[in-house]
Amino acid sequence: MQFISFIHLVGFLFLLSLSGIFLTRKNFIILLMCIELMLLSINFSFILFSVHLDDVLGQLFTLFILTVAAAESSIGLAILVVYYRIRGIISIDLINLIKA
Repeated sequence: MQFISFIHLVGFLFLLSLSGIFLTRKNFIILLMCIELMLLSINFSFILFSVHLDDVLGQLFTLFILTVAAAESSIGLAILVVYYRIRGIISIDLINLIKA
């Protein structure tokens, strides 16, 4: 495949994750998966341009973003488990009650 085809794939993955965030605001796990997909599509574009421009800096940024994405996912799931143990239900509509 050519470079342009991969750029289209990255754009499609990013738009898919963005639409998943805005269309499914009720489920916390799907929101986390969409954020992970968004970060992975950004990583894919960094690696794509790093190979195309023959530069290692994009691959280094990818390692940092993967580390942050893993931490975000683990902390988000830990908060979700604690919230489920306290309330007994996982609903984003009811999470707004925590603010008060």
